[in-house]
Amino acid sequence: MHIVIMGCGRVGSSLARLLDQRGHSVAVIDREVSSFRRLGPDFKGQQVVGVGFDRNTMIEARVPEAHAFAAVSSGDNSNIIAARVAREQFGVTTVVARIYDPKRAQVYERLGIPTVATVPWTTDRLLRAIIPDGLISEWRDPSGTVTVVQVPYHPHWLGKPLTELEADLEMRTAFIVRFGAGILPTSETVVQQGDLVYAIVLADDVTRFAASALEVPEESL
Repeated sequence: MHIVIMGCGRVGSSLARLLDQRGHSVAVIDREVSSFRRLGPDFKGQQVVGVGFDRNTMIEARVPEAHAFAAVSSGDNSNIIAARVAREQFGVTTVVARIYDPKRAQVYERLGIPTVATVPWTTDRLLRAIIPDGLISEWRDPSGTVTVVQVPYHPHWLGKPLTELEADLEMRTAFIVRFGAGILPTSETVVQQGDLVYAIVLADDVTRFAASALEVPEESL
């Protein structure tokens, strides 16, 4: 595949090197020639100096024939403009933009541009390193608003209908992993020993939800 990356910072250069090592055709766009040093001497892809959303620059980087376009520069506005040009003017099917402001990500998602909100993603990765067994996001939507977490439910719920657990914790189950296989729960699903329950939660409610999930249900006291 031919993939174009706008921005040769730490993220862009790492992505470009990885794709290049895997045998893909890669073109990297950046305004500063010095930025291409991050690619290293073994990088075989194309290095294009210019503004990432400039039509001539994009043509030089072969955006019209690209299978994917990633806008990962340090500017939110530049990233979203470049992503929209790649999709709307050049017809690139797979387009993604890195966004630093998660509030903006919600707007861009409505425009049909998948985004990666940098702050929520980085926060999740740090939490995994600091408290690997804690209640943290397994998945988060690009705007950082909704997250999927594994529920550390009390043993009291074993053998009881999943709907009772959902009502008690005020949650919505996304899926269950049972004996290593994912299943979609129904109104008849009963919590079994070893079930890994994953719930859809608002990101702002994760702290409250974690505390509630770990509490001993009143009826079991």
